[in-house]
Amino acid sequence: MDIDSIKRLKNLTGVGLTDAKAALTEANGDFDKALEAMRKKGMTKAEKRGEREAREGVIGSYVHDNRIGVIVEVNCETDFVAKNEKFTDLVKDVSMHIAASSPEYVSDQDIPEDVKKAKHDEFSEKAKSEGKPEKMIDNIVSGMVKKYFSELCLLDQPFIKNPDQTVGDLVKEANAQLGENIVVRRFSRLQLGEV
Repeated sequence: MDIDSIKRLKNLTGVGLTDAKAALTEANGDFDKALEAMRKKGMTKAEKRGEREAREGVIGSYVHDNRIGVIVEVNCETDFVAKNEKFTDLVKDVSMHIAASSPEYVSDQDIPEDVKKAKHDEFSEKAKSEGKPEKMIDNIVSGMVKKYFSELCLLDQPFIKNPDQTVGDLVKEANAQLGENIVVRRFSRLQLGEV
């Protein structure tokens, strides 16, 4: 276990040197295992931070080829973090992702109940018409609805730069690194020629 690995782990997770060294020791020097353990711990802390109010932040924008434009509001708790390079990079990444993936909602909590119900009813009819067993229809429909809306919700979409993680995971990772509650509040996406 060398000092470079400890520093690298510290920079990737936002923890102190002592915690980074302890994580590497616990993982018997396996950097990837230590990183995964630290991310899990950081995510747990990040979820607890989610209860704190985030009213600072920035409005970010991204224009792609003068044909697609995005404005996004990302909030944090302090002005200090709002000016941090990692935070501004996160806002740029989220803006770029919105331009590329065209989500309709920030999260499933933003989907109107009538829209959810209409989609649920549509999938129920489809499952019944396909002759699915009555006992299984609720589970099948729930899965179909969840998958359908996960493709439309920004935080559930696979992140364009790393499809192994969702945009929500990216935000939680920044939350863990920066030590503050970070919230993607809202966005607007315009595409030339679309109404």
